[in-house]
Amino acid sequence: LSIDKTILTDLARRLSNGDHVKPKTPEEKACFQLLSDLDHIGGHVDGSVTNKKYMRNEIWSLIAYKGAPSWFITFAPADVKHPICLYYAGSDEVFKPDIIPDDVRAKLIANNPVAGARFFDMMVKLFIRHVLGVDSDHDGLYGKTAGYYGTVEQ
Repeated sequence: LSIDKTILTDLARRLSNGDHVKPKTPEEKACFQLLSDLDHIGGHVDGSVTNKKYMRNEIWSLIAYKGAPSWFITFAPADVKHPICLYYAGSDEVFKPDIIPDDVRAKLIANNPVAGARFFDMMVKLFIRHVLGVDSDHDGLYGKTAGYYGTVEQ
């Protein structure tokens, strides 16, 4: 695949200016095909622009199917303050709820990002199961959950 860099640069400039660009020449069509291929691959890369575009499409599809959401929530568990995360980050086999100074807690979590990730994963799964009532034998705190969509900031 040979791409003319000057054509690609010109297309990028025109697109960034907000112009509606339709490929006319074979060179422009080749550039658009390259952009389409990159867009397709980018959909599988977490945090990419294309991945975010796909997530927006999924959310809009869910809204079209289920209706507008009743509530939104931002979920941010404090890993450096939670004893379970500190347990995950530590080397103790047995949980001992010791009082650890703030700076030591912060270093402990910073030096073990896997502990923070495991803690976050656990908290999100518990929230979905017990607060939303998904895959549970009870309804959520606000009734039966018809649908939910969750994303994690990169």
